[in-house]
Amino acid sequence: MHILLIEDDINAARYVIKGLRESGHVVDHASDGEMGLDMTLSSSFDVIVIDRMLPKIDGLSLIIKLREENIRTPILILSALGEVDEKVKGLKAGADDYLAKPFSFSELLARIEVLHRRTNPETEETFLKVGNLSMNLLSREVHRSNIKIDLQPREFRLLEFLMRRSNQVVTRTMLLEGVWEYHFDPQTNVIDVHISRLRSKIDKPFNENQMLFTERGAGYALRSND
Repeated sequence: MHILLIEDDINAARYVIKGLRESGHVVDHASDGEMGLDMTLSSSFDVIVIDRMLPKIDGLSLIIKLREENIRTPILILSALGEVDEKVKGLKAGADDYLAKPFSFSELLARIEVLHRRTNPETEETFLKVGNLSMNLLSREVHRSNIKIDLQPREFRLLEFLMRRSNQVVTRTMLLEGVWEYHFDPQTNVIDVHISRLRSKIDKPFNENQMLFTERGAGYALRSND
């Protein structure tokens, strides 16, 4: 996806941009409402993420202007104002979704993906394939080189998460949020243990190229062995 983030808080912007790019998306950034308006009118985006409180043109006014210009791109508002009345104002202004700060990155990513699917409906994915590793989401079966691999439920979920982001570096934070649904660091080696178990099942028994890699200081990556 090509995403426009309109956010004046530089630290928040860096956090969101880093996470979205690690998830394989292209991200442009505007630091105020006026710049965001110019970029939206001159380029095409799949989803626009707008902070509620922006300099020059505030978030609600910006959304109203975009809708008046017949820009129908899905819009998600980020805001420290989490009251129901504020959410209603945002949706009435023309936003498609509203996420209160602080938020988990996994929830932000999920909401962005839902907005994109809503405007670009596709057949639900039931089969994943990376190199000679395949996963059937209906039968819950995994094969490598046509040999069945038995996985525990958490191992299956971990592998699915990695396969959906194949050839990308997946951070520990993304795994904690997306696989374990932790929005904090539990200070355990749970990820290392499950990665080791998964590697012992999808890599070690096969006399082929390695697929599951540890990227020191960054996270993990599942790469095609083709």
